Amino acid sequence: MVSLALDSLGATDSARPNRLAADVIPAAWDEAARRGAGTVRFENVSKTYRSAGGEVRALDDVSLDVPSGAIFGIIGRSGAGKSTLLRTVNRLEEPTSGRVLVDGEPIEALRTVGLVALRRRIGMIFQHFNLLSAKTVRQNVALPLKVAGIRPAEIARRVDEVLRLVGLEGKADTYPSRLSGGQKQRVGVARALVSDPEILLCDEATSALDPETTLSILGLLRDINRRLGLTIILITHEMSVIREVCTDVLVLEAGRVAESGPVWRVFGAPEHPATRALLAPLTRDVPDELAQRLLPHPVPGAQAVLRITYSGRSAPDLSALVAATGGTVRLLQAGVERIQGHAVGRMLIAAEGTEAEARLRAIGETVEGIGYVAADD
Repeated sequence: MVSLALDSLGATDSARPNRLAADVIPAAWDEAARRGAGTVRFENVSKTYRSAGGEVRALDDVSLDVPSGAIFGIIGRSGAGKSTLLRTVNRLEEPTSGRVLVDGEPIEALRTVGLVALRRRIGMIFQHFNLLSAKTVRQNVALPLKVAGIRPAEIARRVDEVLRLVGLEGKADTYPSRLSGGQKQRVGVARALVSDPEILLCDEATSALDPETTLSILGLLRDINRRLGLTIILITHEMSVIREVCTDVLVLEAGRVAESGPVWRVFGAPEHPATRALLAPLTRDVPDELAQRLLPHPVPGAQAVLRITYSGRSAPDLSALVAATGGTVRLLQAGVERIQGHAVGRMLIAAEGTEAEARLRAIGETVEGIGYVAADD
């Protein structure tokens, strides 16, 4: 773990292990020496902005632990306080009350040199890339090291390594105007990594990208997390991004913690209305054509339509469904996926008999009867 003591920039650079090996994968990196690095703790963090129109409370008593090596997502509606919370980690925002700890050390007392050292340990990726158009890819990536006074030979070596890591080794002398959006964001990732940070902050890093490029950047972040052991904290308003890459998630609502936990649990059994609203676009509801044919009461020959929700405790077992209902089961719709090894999602089935719902509950699933449908529909 790197101390937050007020070291000189040169001493800090020479003392820290370089985790970017020449072959990109840091085989020589002593992981034991870094075990536990990259933790972030928020303790009763509040932030109030004052203006002529009055006070706006952006954060309200937020307490949270981000473990080392996690890919931690922060999600919420616009104005929920996501960006404000993220920027307290590198002190671009100062809490009005409460405190933030990095690797167990409070950061509010750091002054100029210590704050510079902290920010060198925390890389940041921005939504709109923030590249200098008059500088090449190599020059953009090298900028943090030049500002820190690193030797040119060391700058060249580190820049080459991170460009290989993000797949841009052939674009080093290209200017940003000749790059696609995804390539520009990869330059942003390389620039954030070149100082060898232990924490990577992503401020809506995929919001300006198309879906295919978004998946590519998320895959890159996942690979960086796996190879380098970085703690990644990202903010987004897209639950699909959280589902794709994060291990843990915090849901913010009006500056307060709505809920948090492993992604599979929050997605499988959301407790707060804000979480359920954010998940709504990913949730398969009853198709309109089926809803129009649903009957409120059983009639001769009708089958019960049941919604089975999987919240990560068990996986769909079609043979068990057939055995539990004691008759024919029709699959009407299914949207079940595996998140962190847990089955999460819903199935709609049509089952014979008025007791099907009770029998399915007996095998431990979350079951809801939503009506009846004719057997030949």
